[in-house]
Amino acid sequence: MAIHHFQLQGEFIELNVLLKLLGLAPSGGAAKSLIASGDVAVDGEPETRIRRKLRPGQWVRLADEEIHIVAADTAT
Repeated sequence: MAIHHFQLQGEFIELNVLLKLLGLAPSGGAAKSLIASGDVAVDGEPETRIRRKLRPGQWVRLADEEIHIVAADTAT
């Protein structure tokens, strides 16, 4: 299983945008299809809301990929 850590720059990111940004879906339409089909889980529960808002501490699983949402490092 591949584990990714996505550093969130704002308050949240929408699920479909995250999948496209990380290249787990080749397009926005493909991301929507994956989510609508029930192939994506958020915090261990199947998620079908395409624009589900994800915040730090949450995690997403798609097939053998797991993405952990982490807060942006504010110390520079």
